[in-house]
Amino acid sequence: MATLFKTNGETILIVPENQKKFTLEELQKYVGGYIEILTISDNNFMVINEEGKLEQLPLNDKATEIYIKHFGFNDIIVGDVLIVSNDDID
Repeated sequence: MATLFKTNGETILIVPENQKKFTLEELQKYVGGYIEILTISDNNFMVINEEGKLEQLPLNDKATEIYIKHFGFNDIIVGDVLIVSNDDID
């Protein structure tokens, strides 16, 4: 299971389509393009759109807050973001 943080503030629990692990294609679908993975803990990752800033995607306030909390420096996260456990990525 993973949590999708949408730019409109909505938070949605997501289950992999195969009920086991997320595929690359599935992760790309949720963030709307090529993915970049940021490690936010020993077992959790933030999956973002690799080209989100270039594409001028909308700011994701909640994901930015999580990013600053875990990395300790200011930056912005844009686009829809998925927080997923290492155990759930294929």
